[in-house]
Amino acid sequence: MGRRPESSEYLEELSKYVDLVPAEGDIITIFREQTDEICTFISNLTEEQGGYRYAPEKWSIKEMVGHLADTGRIMSYRLLCIARGDTTPLPGFEEKDYVLTANFEAHTLKALLAHYKLVRESTLLLMETLPEEAWIRKGIVNEATLSARAQACIMIGHDHHHLNILKERYLG
Repeated sequence: MGRRPESSEYLEELSKYVDLVPAEGDIITIFREQTDEICTFISNLTEEQGGYRYAPEKWSIKEMVGHLADTGRIMSYRLLCIARGDTTPLPGFEEKDYVLTANFEAHTLKALLAHYKLVRESTLLLMETLPEEAWIRKGIVNEATLSARAQACIMIGHDHHHLNILKERYLG
């Protein structure tokens, strides 16, 4: 699967994520390389760093990694549904509520990273098996039209966004 989606394939507010995906390059390759980059980066952090928050009401690094895993799982399911032509409207989710109820602090950073990596590997396998025509199929997510390739790019952009925050605000 090659290119980024057209702007008509997703809500304008999601362009903040899509715009973080390189305009050139294969989406699957970019996803694979990003997975390696993020996993390598996080694996070099200590457990002590995992509990760090840059401000009192902000997530810890552990919570951010848990959020990435949860969001990856949700977005991967959306990708599957859209790519398979399922027209069932899919709901949004409240990311802050998910983090509040997940108790990520009870887990090691290493365990949370393993969870994230497995979600990404599963999503990569899904992407690699999609026929070309599946990428342009559209579904309804959070009451808006979304294509499969837009969902894939949003996944990449979302994680890129959080990696930037991690580097700038947590470790900068």
